[in-house]
Amino acid sequence: MIRTARAFWFTSPGEGEIRSVALPEPGPGEVRVRTLCSGVSRGTETLVLRGGVPENQYDVMRAPFQEGDFPWPVKYGYLNVGVVEHGPPDLLGRPVFCLYPHQTRYVVPAEAVVPVPDGVPPERAVLAGTVETAVNALWDAAPLVGDRIAVVGAGMVGCAVAGVLAGFPGVRVQLVDVNPARAGVAAALGVGFASPEEAEGECDLVVHASATEAGLVRSLELLAPEGTVIELSWYGDRRVSLPLGEFFHSRRLTVRSSQVGMVSPARRARRGFSDRLSLALRLLADPVFDALITGESGFDDLPGVMSRLAGDLSALCHRIVYDPAQL
Repeated sequence: MIRTARAFWFTSPGEGEIRSVALPEPGPGEVRVRTLCSGVSRGTETLVLRGGVPENQYDVMRAPFQEGDFPWPVKYGYLNVGVVEHGPPDLLGRPVFCLYPHQTRYVVPAEAVVPVPDGVPPERAVLAGTVETAVNALWDAAPLVGDRIAVVGAGMVGCAVAGVLAGFPGVRVQLVDVNPARAGVAAALGVGFASPEEAEGECDLVVHASATEAGLVRSLELLAPEGTVIELSWYGDRRVSLPLGEFFHSRRLTVRSSQVGMVSPARRARRGFSDRLSLALRLLADPVFDALITGESGFDDLPGVMSRLAGDLSALCHRIVYDPAQL
């Protein structure tokens, strides 16, 4: 009988540790999952690491299976792929994705896991939560055939958006970032790349995901008249300023938020959370998304890895692998 598991907890500014946690026996309608790999969502998790979640957003920012309360100590994360060890016959032995923190084993309701489709490697499926964010953003944005689109901010979410947009017919997609090394990721995704200064303007749509004030200002500058910025950045406790004078009104520009915590109103009447996540997993059959995995470490190394990732601007998704012998 398995009674304990090990989990990563954020414990203080810039610090985390692996703790032993009680593992309940699965009841009716529950599954026990052995984790194969998890993903560090660098932007959000390093914000949690530094204690940057505003107090008035503590409830909004809770992960589905979070334990503890912000700022610390807190068990936080939402990119987890494992194999079902105990559960209904149709799930037993299958790889599944779950919005669960970094933990060696866990017990959740069966409806909280989504089977990884055949043809999608479990190692790539850790990106499902990020691609799900991209799907929701594009439901909000509703791009059209032939649109001119910029994605400003080539982090994990921005690259996922660009990767999905690359499959839209007739669109001009340009990934925009201050880091010239992101040109290689853009090429792997099949989209263009430019620095902010060289980005092509007259865009019908700009998706902003740089989490910087300068990036959002540049996103407005890249719009054609009556264009829209879809704002995906999460700024935490930081404030940003925008030039809402100048050309903002004369060009009739729009800034619209998009957040994965709710299904886009454009699809809410016909799609639920599981539908959206299942779609994201199907999209991950495309191997181009492997470009979003920029590093890999063992679970036991996670405390040190998380601290290093906070200052590593080159990292996208860092994959954590779990050794069955050490579970």
